[in-house]
Amino acid sequence: MTGTTAQQLFGPAGTPRVVVVGAGFGGIAAGVKLKRAGIHTFTIYESSLGIGGTWWDNTYPGAEVDVGSHLYCFSFKPHDWTRTHAKQPELQKYLEETVDEFGLRPHLQLGVTVESATWDDDRHVWTVRLDDGTVDECHVLVSGVGFLNVPRSPDWPGLEDFAGPKFHTARWEHEHDLTGKVVAVVGVGSSASQIVPAIQPIVKHLYVFQREPGWVLPKGEKDFTDEQLAQFSSRWRRLRERWRLRWLLEKNLWSGRIWRPGTKANRAREQLCRDYIARKFADRPDLREAVTPKYPYPGKRPVLASTFYSALQKPNVELVPRAVASVTRTGIIDAEGVERAVDVIVMATGFQPANYLARLHIVGRGGRTLQEHWAGEPRAYLGITVPGFPNFFMLYGPGTNGGDIVSMLESQAQYAVRAVKRMGREGVTAIDVRPRFEAAWYRWLQSRMQGTSWTMSNNYFKSQTGKVVTQWPYGNSQYVVMTRLLGRISERTAKREER
Repeated sequence: MTGTTAQQLFGPAGTPRVVVVGAGFGGIAAGVKLKRAGIHTFTIYESSLGIGGTWWDNTYPGAEVDVGSHLYCFSFKPHDWTRTHAKQPELQKYLEETVDEFGLRPHLQLGVTVESATWDDDRHVWTVRLDDGTVDECHVLVSGVGFLNVPRSPDWPGLEDFAGPKFHTARWEHEHDLTGKVVAVVGVGSSASQIVPAIQPIVKHLYVFQREPGWVLPKGEKDFTDEQLAQFSSRWRRLRERWRLRWLLEKNLWSGRIWRPGTKANRAREQLCRDYIARKFADRPDLREAVTPKYPYPGKRPVLASTFYSALQKPNVELVPRAVASVTRTGIIDAEGVERAVDVIVMATGFQPANYLARLHIVGRGGRTLQEHWAGEPRAYLGITVPGFPNFFMLYGPGTNGGDIVSMLESQAQYAVRAVKRMGREGVTAIDVRPRFEAAWYRWLQSRMQGTSWTMSNNYFKSQTGKVVTQWPYGNSQYVVMTRLLGRISERTAKREER
């Protein structure tokens, strides 16, 4: 390979061709990072008809972010937010503006699903098969399919026979007017806690089915005042607010103790939740007991909601602290056999985050699939790379869920871009992680899971083997530093042999 030029290896542009799967926050971050690095040989495939990922899918009433708006945005794209916590339309508009500002439209292919990708170890390229029957090829494959992208559909007996509208929160059917209807919301997680207060004023009656309560704290969401909007028009004030929010979010995450029952940080946070319950349900001991979890904080994803508990006490709302057992043509039967007639069923039943890349078939070296490699326990070095799958990078992969997700996505995208730049600079045609590094990383991460409340609760963080495979137990700043320092030392590289 001596003397081989980048143009000979990667074509006229002299840079590797990249395919990015998904146009949510992760895919957009990857596109911007590539362009800013001078790499324009990439395509972003998105199965939906628009960009945004989870913010394109989740358009239910009340949909908004849980992290402060000035932090839940790209570092390279500040914004004049109108609220402390942006609602879905504003977030969608922000992402559209980002795509236009950084010139990503020509790189987008909307309404095109990537069904599979297979590594060719002779040519060092990925063969990418699309749902329209066509085939693309690339040197580097970046998965930005997200974390909460596969809805968990319940298997209640009789659900298909229900005569009225029934839909998942991530597939909200806006053609149905809920005004004056009897509605059942099944679930009390983050989505349900936003939907219930949003629709309560218009429905005739609202049943909220709760299999298990979550730990809830008020979020403090509100519109900015005119004075605050004027202040945040200053770049310096926006930056200061971003760092303030980061400090508030991360100060309890650095040691990881907040996830461990018995520690001072964990006890303090759980007591905050208990005090909040006591205040909100001072006159309703029945509800106070029903909404108090029996598992240690946080156990499952904590719920940040300022209006949810108040909505549960409205005259037209009834909390049913039992799971759904089955569905009839006209109603829902709970675990105690009580049937309630309803007109509409809203399934706030969550997602399948531990089922990574469930809709994307990845085949690496020797015909081994990613699912075979994982054997029921998704894992990746830094949550990004997997041995035997060269030039393949995951954004929001296993073990990276925690804290400020946009910062995590940016650092993962930058990790992938550094590898692409190295390929063009050094003529490397295949990069993946050394197996011993991935194994050591997974052992260390699993050791951090021991003693956490995540292992003691029923949640969506666990794989089919029972291991917690989704969570990052520390602060985002620590993770960002690791992605910058631990990349190259773990890599094994190869150059395509001339034929």
